[in-house]
Amino acid sequence: MSRVCEVTGKKVMHGNNVSHAHNKTRRKFDINLQKKTFWVDSLNKSITLRVSAKGLRIIDKKGIDVVIRDLVSQGRKF
Repeated sequence: MSRVCEVTGKKVMHGNNVSHAHNKTRRKFDINLQKKTFWVDSLNKSITLRVSAKGLRIIDKKGIDVVIRDLVSQGRKF
């Protein structure tokens, strides 16, 4: 399973480790993914999502019902 936030769509980024001698080696920047379970009143069931920390803040701000409605409009099934 790929490391992608289901709310924001954030993915792993790639970059360089740069040493003191300015040697560059490739590295990846993982996102802060959390597996969280939310109770959705409109569906009358619980939903488990893999969300980033930013995705959790969006859910806190908008509410889980609005976020789920946006995901369903994008074609995601629950």
